[in-house]
Amino acid sequence: MSLGRGLESLIPVSSIKKVSDQGLSQTKEEVCDVLVNQIEANPDQPRKSFQRTNMEELINSIQAHGIIQPLILSKKEGGKYEIIAGERRWRSAKILNLKTVPALIRPIDYNKKLEISLIENIQRKDLNAMEKAKAYQRLMDEFNLTQEKISERLGLARATVANALRLLRLPQIIQEAIEQEKISEGHAKILCSFDSAEKQKAFLKRILGLGLTVRETDQMAKAKKFKKKKIMLNPELEEREKKLSQFLGTKVKIKKSQSKIKVLIEVYKLEDLDIIIKKIKADN
Repeated sequence: MSLGRGLESLIPVSSIKKVSDQGLSQTKEEVCDVLVNQIEANPDQPRKSFQRTNMEELINSIQAHGIIQPLILSKKEGGKYEIIAGERRWRSAKILNLKTVPALIRPIDYNKKLEISLIENIQRKDLNAMEKAKAYQRLMDEFNLTQEKISERLGLARATVANALRLLRLPQIIQEAIEQEKISEGHAKILCSFDSAEKQKAFLKRILGLGLTVRETDQMAKAKKFKKKKIMLNPELEEREKKLSQFLGTKVKIKKSQSKIKVLIEVYKLEDLDIIIKKIKADN
């Protein structure tokens, strides 16, 4: 089931009349008005950030035309309802001090509730990269879906899902920078290319300190890696390092600078050093 078809089968989006007359004709469900203060947010909602500035367009639309697409709720004990789909509409209604909102009440188990929330939210344009990554990870953890199955279910390229999941391996400070929109997903993808958390965090400071764009970050990262490759040992020195390690029976590193070559022999105790000295003397 693709995301579009799945969502359409749950909430036909043209109007309340379409929902009532066509989409609900077989189930005999009806749209009803529910008091806003009887509704509670879904604690398993994948979206965690609801900034007022990102909801202005929806708030203005509701103020002008009302809530066209009803919320989907499940009934709880004590006369309360929990949101399955439509939390942004509910929050907008609260900001506008609406007393009631149109809703469909459906009995639904935990897994189906989470699935619908993910379907509704996972492809919204304003869902940040970390929220998407965490939603994909929940699909894997709680539904035992592979990356391939997630990409099929949501109509995404597999690489899109894989790249998003890589963000979860970044240090927490970088994940927070993404969530707070201090850096973009493009910046984060470049940081993923570094081979250690220390390098990733150090480069994050450079991005923030210099205000680098994604393109500038990419150019600087490539330049740094190129510089590192330039000072790597040439094949002749690598061969000598290997032979010396085999002869001495311990790890040997050869470091070359512009003016000299350093040979570093690794030992753990003085007795080991004595053995190496004897080997060198015996060979002479």
